[in-house]
Amino acid sequence: MIEAPKRVRVTADAAPRRPTTATRGIALPGSPVDEADAVYARALMRSQFRLALGTIAGFVLVVLAMALTIALIPAIDRIVLWGLPLSWLLQAFAFYPVILVFALLYVRTAARNERRYRALRDRE
Repeated sequence: MIEAPKRVRVTADAAPRRPTTATRGIALPGSPVDEADAVYARALMRSQFRLALGTIAGFVLVVLAMALTIALIPAIDRIVLWGLPLSWLLQAFAFYPVILVFALLYVRTAARNERRYRALRDRE
């Protein structure tokens, strides 16, 4: 009878660890942190955060205005297209273009912020 080979655990040697410096999330681990880069990166993060908050606020205001318009103007319910009241069609389809417009504005402005950040960073 042939005996089955014994199971052997194979492990690799642990890689030598080198000390790492704190990067505060703005650089790759182990790379040196330039104080000017840190300042520019924090400014970019603040700018992107303000842009996000402004975009959300604007989107909520526009959506609320559309919803209030649909709710407060009863004449919209009397208009029927394709067998459905206009208010239903507006609720079903009018919000998508609004979402698309706000998304495109956000992406375009965020890209502009990042271009300005790179221009500031590369100028030094």
